[in-house]
Amino acid sequence: MNHEHHPNHMDHSTHDMAGMEHEHNHGQEDGYNKHAGHSIENFKKKFYISLALTLPILLLSPFIQSLLNISIKFPGDQWILFLISSFVFFFGGSPFLVGAWGEIRHKALGMMTLISLAIVVAYAYSAAVTFGLKGEVFFWELATLIDIMLLGHWLEMKSVMGASRALEKLSALIPDKAHLKKGDGAEDVNVSELRKGDIILVKPGEKIPTDGIIVRGESFVNESMLTGESKPVSKEVGSKVIGGSITEEGSLEIQVEGVGDETYLSKVIKLVKDAQASKSKTQLLADKAAFWLTLISITIGTITFITWLALGKDISFAIERAATVLIIACPHALGLAVPLVVAISTTLSAQNGLLIRNRTAFENARKITTIIFDKTGTLTKGTFSVKKIYSLDSNHSDDNILQIASALEQNSEHPIARAIISEAQRKGIANMEITNFKAIKGKGIEAVADNKKTIIASPGYLKELGLLIPDSLIEAEGTMIFVVTEDNGYKLVGALNLSDTIREESYDAIKLLRNEGIKMWMLTGDNESSARSVAEELKLDGYFAGVLPHQKQEKVKELQSKGEFVAMVGDGINDAPALAQANVGIAIGSGTDIAAETADIILVNSNPKDIASLVLFGKATYKKMVQNLAWATGYNVVAIPLAAGVLAGFGILLSPALGAIFMSFSTVIVAINAKMLKVEK
Repeated sequence: MNHEHHPNHMDHSTHDMAGMEHEHNHGQEDGYNKHAGHSIENFKKKFYISLALTLPILLLSPFIQSLLNISIKFPGDQWILFLISSFVFFFGGSPFLVGAWGEIRHKALGMMTLISLAIVVAYAYSAAVTFGLKGEVFFWELATLIDIMLLGHWLEMKSVMGASRALEKLSALIPDKAHLKKGDGAEDVNVSELRKGDIILVKPGEKIPTDGIIVRGESFVNESMLTGESKPVSKEVGSKVIGGSITEEGSLEIQVEGVGDETYLSKVIKLVKDAQASKSKTQLLADKAAFWLTLISITIGTITFITWLALGKDISFAIERAATVLIIACPHALGLAVPLVVAISTTLSAQNGLLIRNRTAFENARKITTIIFDKTGTLTKGTFSVKKIYSLDSNHSDDNILQIASALEQNSEHPIARAIISEAQRKGIANMEITNFKAIKGKGIEAVADNKKTIIASPGYLKELGLLIPDSLIEAEGTMIFVVTEDNGYKLVGALNLSDTIREESYDAIKLLRNEGIKMWMLTGDNESSARSVAEELKLDGYFAGVLPHQKQEKVKELQSKGEFVAMVGDGINDAPALAQANVGIAIGSGTDIAAETADIILVNSNPKDIASLVLFGKATYKKMVQNLAWATGYNVVAIPLAAGVLAGFGILLSPALGAIFMSFSTVIVAINAKMLKVEK
């Protein structure tokens, strides 16, 4: 891609999808997502209906009646309890049952299997009791377990999911229609009908419908949405243009070069897709805990059943003990341990300017060893400022050079022109009258100022005028423009050096991240000297200069291949493939929607310091999850052996009711612990 330049100046610097959900599923891609196909709305509906039906189940359950010291008895009450519970089991429990079947088929036991084991045993045992087996019904336990698990998974899905609109937004950059040249006129056709070699007309202010080469006309073209380059780029005959960029002035006739999959946008989309598809998926801690709990509870349940039969107890007692073990092995708290932390951390993050789109990547923020920053708009403001003024003639002071440049640039809306005018205003320099203004496309501008013909020239135009850039300015960083007067020949009287401004927050961000032991690199399309200047100023560990947009992803891969856990911070469409490739993709909120849609986390306030908050908060969140899982599973160490009856000889036998109280206590602790999560600023 060629980065040409503002006509007045030559710059040294260059600078999911439709039908696809940005879920980044974890572990076995959660049975409920992959196998059941249940949507967030479906989980919500199942939760509310099951919750409503839990009330009559509780009121009709003998254990709850004895607990509340009430009595609700009528003919057929236990059959009504059985029917309502059956509906809750099949309706509310279906996502877990289908998910468990998927986990079993893929030989990857997890949460779904553990939940299903508990609700199947509770339902089968309670149904058997209803039909005559000696024992106690667990329907109330079945209903509350399904309610809490539905709530947990609904919270989890709500905080994690949300279909990505990146491809739709990318596609929206391309107009539907194009003006196809036919003889002296033009005919509107669908962009899909364009063929390589066609000539199309693009009017001022219109989006360019496809990649091509200009065969007639000149214009500024705004490519910022595509390349991240903040300056409109000068285009003339022979220049390449990208589909989706916008012409600012002047009509262009363009010969179509790329159509369909050959266009730059299509290639960006493919890079994003490929990188997202190859992103490693992190298995949830809860799934690991569930896997071992499933194996342990089945093993202990089986041993319990066989042992009590061998000791001469009747079959109903042996079944009750085994069922108690299997039911309480699935703690309510385990279903809420991670989702509660996720829901709270997502809300807290949003309140603190961190939008989490991919929970797995957020949890992985604690593992980051290297952060790669895109320079323009991330570490820097993406706006130009005058860094230095050079007076190269004894008759002109620095302020005089700035006054002349500001006067000639008054008619331009270009970022460089605005920077020069802004600097003159800041210094309180008076306006200078100019006449005979003329723009020299792609080269500079000229006018009569102070009774002399004066030219603002790019480095290239300076050479055309037969003038040399002084040796002291050849290696100058950033953008150079030159002030030339014509009086019996051309004379170089001054120069201005402009560059992008480093954000104040960048200094603190780098310092905070260095304290966390994280290495920091910078990616930029700028030249070596400009990149080195910013990297040295911020004391970065390294930088990649002169990187073209499509090469950014390769630089991420390069560091990953060295064993680094990489976070990428960017703000443009050109950063999208690199954001998707990185282990954690972070988009600056002030950047493009496309970058934000491809990233895992969005910094709403565009403050690099928030990246340090993100890393610290990621660590705090992970710690809370571990604590909650310890609480959620820890009580099983006590409850399962007691339920199995290891202390029965001492008259200690954990009843299903006491097991449920244990479980409730564990759930309350998990909820309180999750609420104590805080964002460190």
